[in-house]
Amino acid sequence: MNKLTIDKVKLQGKRVLMRVDFNVPLKDGVVTDDTRIRSALPSIKKVIDEGGKLILMSHLGRPKGEVKPELSLKPAAERLSDLLGKYVAIAPDCIGSETSEMVSKLNNGDVLLLENLRYHLAETKNDEAFSKELASFADVYINDAFGTAHRAHASTAGVTQFIDICAAGYLMTAELESLGRLLHGAEKPYVAILGGAKVSDKIEVINNLLGTVNNILIGGGMAYTFLKTQNHAIGNSLLEEDKIDVAQAALEKAGDGTKVKINLPVDHVVATGIDAESCTTTSGAEIAGSLVGVDVGPKTIEEYVEIIKNAKTIFWNGPMGVFENPAFSKGTLAIAQAVAEATDAGAFSVVGGGDSVSALNKSGLSDKISHVSTGGGASLEFMTGKILPGVDVLNNA
Repeated sequence: MNKLTIDKVKLQGKRVLMRVDFNVPLKDGVVTDDTRIRSALPSIKKVIDEGGKLILMSHLGRPKGEVKPELSLKPAAERLSDLLGKYVAIAPDCIGSETSEMVSKLNNGDVLLLENLRYHLAETKNDEAFSKELASFADVYINDAFGTAHRAHASTAGVTQFIDICAAGYLMTAELESLGRLLHGAEKPYVAILGGAKVSDKIEVINNLLGTVNNILIGGGMAYTFLKTQNHAIGNSLLEEDKIDVAQAALEKAGDGTKVKINLPVDHVVATGIDAESCTTTSGAEIAGSLVGVDVGPKTIEEYVEIIKNAKTIFWNGPMGVFENPAFSKGTLAIAQAVAEATDAGAFSVVGGGDSVSALNKSGLSDKISHVSTGGGASLEFMTGKILPGVDVLNNA
């Protein structure tokens, strides 16, 4: 990674504006999952320990330019206070004279969290005046919110036009280094495991990885569109009819001298619907009548696990089925276990995407993976080979 990092920046006495991702779930005004807040702690503690004056900014939910009290970042400030063991002030807004005054009164080591950026439409529009006002609070800008780095918003891109020193935080650095390792010089055998509902969400990743990986293991709803291209019966399973040609082109490209095998399910767990309480298993790749594919079958699990076991590099994004229903979670949990065991045997593994990470958390295997990405959409865009706006604007090292 050739971007300036937080370790290379003088922070003492500086006003440090840090973009974090505190878009956390709330219930009754309390943070119910503080994973994203915890992920930002190393960078936050670095600024505090170095004697910087820390101004944090984040969005929460989609208020779409309206002040919605239920989307206030106050619960995040309270949770951060608990984690740090010190008071974290919350500003009444992310801009304005009152907020500016609070910034001016910060002492070295103090922490101030600005109110929800998306209370202003100017944030997502990357408005210049809004960006300039945010930037006026700071001497140094740190982006530690990889999950928003694929958006050219005021807090991720616009502010950098008005601050000379713009660097990556620890979380951002870890994401870029880990994902970058998947795209450049990955040790082989290299296996990509891609699931989820839609081919359209993953096709650019598939096409970009065809020249890099040895195997692509397909699961989830997107598998049925691929199977349809091979004239398999898929019952009432999820199908993107307008993506059949795209899936076919990927299969043809994989078989056209790239030495990459795209593996599709050879059997399925099927049910009458995704909310059904019971299910059956097919003997092969065909799904009869009005049944719906809800998970990969035991033969597929066995085949995929064997491939994963021999891998030296693994990228996993997307579940194998409707894993939220315990009856349809076996495939996803088996993949999680296989990736963890391969990692323990020496493979380098990266898992991204909310559902895949949830499956890891559910199985208690998160700490068995080399890197668990917080990126979601950002990690997918990075894996297509695109330059992320929030990364591109940071100073080069």
